[in-house]
Amino acid sequence: MMRRAGLRPALLLGIAFFLTAHAPARAEEFPSRPVTLIVPSAPGGTLDALARLMAQGMATDLGRNVVVENVSGAGSVVGTQRLVRSEADGYTIGFGNMGSMAAAAALGTDPSFDPRRDLAPISLVANVPMVLAVSPTSTVRDLGGLVGRIRSRGEEVTFGTPGTNTTGHLAPAYLLSILGAKAMLVPYRGAGPAMSDLAAGTVEAVIDQTVTMIPAHLGGTARALAVTGTARIPQLPDVPTFAEAGVPAFDMVIWNAIAGPRGLPEARVERLRVAIEAALANPAVAERLAGLAAQVPPPAERGPAAMRARIAADVEHWTKVVGQAGLAPR
Repeated sequence: MMRRAGLRPALLLGIAFFLTAHAPARAEEFPSRPVTLIVPSAPGGTLDALARLMAQGMATDLGRNVVVENVSGAGSVVGTQRLVRSEADGYTIGFGNMGSMAAAAALGTDPSFDPRRDLAPISLVANVPMVLAVSPTSTVRDLGGLVGRIRSRGEEVTFGTPGTNTTGHLAPAYLLSILGAKAMLVPYRGAGPAMSDLAAGTVEAVIDQTVTMIPAHLGGTARALAVTGTARIPQLPDVPTFAEAGVPAFDMVIWNAIAGPRGLPEARVERLRVAIEAALANPAVAERLAGLAAQVPPPAERGPAAMRARIAADVEHWTKVVGQAGLAPR
């Protein structure tokens, strides 16, 4: 009996050593370092503004910095490629919208990219109306005047766009297809450069989201003519909807969202989703979004599953629109 009792401590020590040596490594606390949020456009546009706002809100909840990295080029293609080729560990995520995360597949600018396959949806964060504005140097005063100018002068009329793979390029192309008219689309490396040339009168018109257009109109660097949606927005009470201005068929409201690369573990998707929800619930973030007419989607439209469904539906929708209206970029 004494011999057995003497062996027991050694046996227990050996078992404990075996279990310790063969136990799986403790899961890394996430995040344990800063997170990079890729924006596939130049600084100064809608994506950049919304991404920086969300980055600040998410950082508070995550307890780590969320660093915005602008990767512009080819109308969001370069930045999106950088996202989908990054390691699926949650430390590199991307901020995009209906253009870069859905319509891009219909436009075919990057045939290797399919958002339904190559993205790990995390959540939609904002639905934003679009505004058509002209340069403050333009003699045009309303949408009817611009339509008449386009019909009479054709491609002498120039629309600045954030790039050929963006909602800001799709919008004027779609509008022109509805009008059965032509104008010149001038792609830039983001909304910021396009808006700078609009202010200078280098291009005559731009269609972009309210996040960019409200400050430009109020600051006198653009003159808003019409807004999408079913009603006027409080920030621009004197600017009619497209329906009021005579073009009811044009109505693009843009969703903006955050996603990771394919293969992002579900636990990290969930952690990032929680941080997004915390940011949207932050009074300072909510106030800023409201001031830019950016509407937070209802809970049923947020989260990975809802975003995945929205991407799939919009890829199908824009594939039909591009095919029927010939909107493929030049």
